[in-house]
Amino acid sequence: MADEHTTSERAAGGRDEPPAIGGWRPPGRVFNGSGTFDALAALAVFGDALLERFPFDVYVSKTITREPRAGNPPPRIAETAAGMVNSIGLPNKGLARFLAEDLPRLGELPVPVCVSVMGHSGDELAALVAAVGEREEVAAIELNISCPNVESGLVIGQDPGETARAVARVRVLTTKPLVVKLTPTASDQAAVARAAEDAGADALSLVNTFPGTVFARGRPLLARGHGGLSGPAIKPLALAQVRTVAAAVRIPVIGMGGISAVADAEDFLAAGASYVAVGTANFRDPLAALPIREALRAM
Repeated sequence: MADEHTTSERAAGGRDEPPAIGGWRPPGRVFNGSGTFDALAALAVFGDALLERFPFDVYVSKTITREPRAGNPPPRIAETAAGMVNSIGLPNKGLARFLAEDLPRLGELPVPVCVSVMGHSGDELAALVAAVGEREEVAAIELNISCPNVESGLVIGQDPGETARAVARVRVLTTKPLVVKLTPTASDQAAVARAAEDAGADALSLVNTFPGTVFARGRPLLARGHGGLSGPAIKPLALAQVRTVAAAVRIPVIGMGGISAVADAEDFLAAGASYVAVGTANFRDPLAALPIREALRAM
């Protein structure tokens, strides 16, 4: 169960301050979902105005792999009545170019940076965490073992033993706070969560997208045939999983899945999350998280 906060940890507005993640205390409760907000592209469009009204308390990078990835073939995004299905497949520059080109610029953002990484093996994860953990621009590392569009992520994240081995392998390589992003498709979510915690995770992040597909004219619309469903449609499922995991572990939980308004964020906090992340709503409005961030800071 989550630890009770002392009186000295009370926020001015009456709500408990969220617990630290490892030895790190984020400046607020609102993260972005990895891959849902390209800060560098947004800066190119909005310039300094974005820095003055940055919508998150912590910025989470898109997930980085050791080698460059083109991602899955298009079409790879389809809207649904209450969200979207994507099979984007983690396109990114690869570790070397990310560290050389993107991370120095992300380090200039007005909020801490959490870098998300994913590997196809223990060796890849180790190389990614070791390299990212050396950089001063990085406040925390997200270990993504949850992507529905890259099979190896699900293999690790669905099994408590595999999860424990992956987390233990990288835990000794960095002193940076380690956030483990769980897959929503594990048969025993609580067991996976406890395995990650016991192996050294400082926080857990959930949920990622749920498997789904979209048809058009009698055929799957996405080139890959299927992808991950996100948006308001998954909120009740996400709340149930966050509640289960938060009750099973003592480390902080970052809850997400269909958050687009302050009331949604409050539901996740009521379910046991210490922090929240906004994802799909960012595609509709790059500043969708701003009123959520401001409201939670005022409470």
